[in-house]
Amino acid sequence: MREITFRVEHDESGWLVASWDEGEGKGGITTQGRDLRELQENLKEAVTCHFDEGNIPATIRLHFVNDPVLATA
Repeated sequence: MREITFRVEHDESGWLVASWDEGEGKGGITTQGRDLRELQENLKEAVTCHFDEGNIPATIRLHFVNDPVLATA
């Protein structure tokens, strides 16, 4: 596997939650972060722990389910 795609959503407390399901009952990965920077760090660590050496995906893609909202004031 060269690439893995996580589904990213905001939970009710405002944290970012990323999840990936390996399929076929093999489990998956779920992690969270207070902001995008923390989420990225946690994702790298979780992916490294989940996969065996030599099988770690080269790319982690994030699919944001919620549209971002920017405040102007």
